[in-house]
Amino acid sequence: MMYIYNDFGGTHTTSLAAAYHLKQLPQSERRLTSEEILNVKYFNQLTKRDFGKLIFRGIDEDGHSVYTIGRKRNKYVVPAMKELTLLLEEKFQFNEQIIFSNTSPTVPIALSLGGFFSRGLKIDFIGVPLLVLGAKQCCDNIFRLVENTKQIGKAASKQKVIIIENENYK
Repeated sequence: MMYIYNDFGGTHTTSLAAAYHLKQLPQSERRLTSEEILNVKYFNQLTKRDFGKLIFRGIDEDGHSVYTIGRKRNKYVVPAMKELTLLLEEKFQFNEQIIFSNTSPTVPIALSLGGFFSRGLKIDFIGVPLLVLGAKQCCDNIFRLVENTKQIGKAASKQKVIIIENENYK
């Protein structure tokens, strides 16, 4: 099984989700510290060149691969990846279940503004504090989203590809 966390940029909420999934962050809904947030691998590190790239984050405790992807505003990235997966299964007996989990619904305004200033305008002295504030505001939602995603994975039926939009985390 493969888990792929996706959102607009692939560097903030997806990085936190992957870190929670891989138990690199405390396994609770408590608010993260600034240091914990800034030490998450790839947090606020990816650039425009990384959009659309699957980034391997690690193997979870059950032996499943965890990836992230920044899809920008393109709503067709995940459906296209689903279709590719089904094609590979049909043509080449690709036998891997994939779960796409959208982290975008967890994003508060402070995180969006922080990403715009830091990644978009390269003004880190404004952007990074906003990113940290936003990450603190949503880390409990991200933790719950990851736990829900893992539960869906464990209970997954014979569906080859599962897309979780996570609308209930807004």
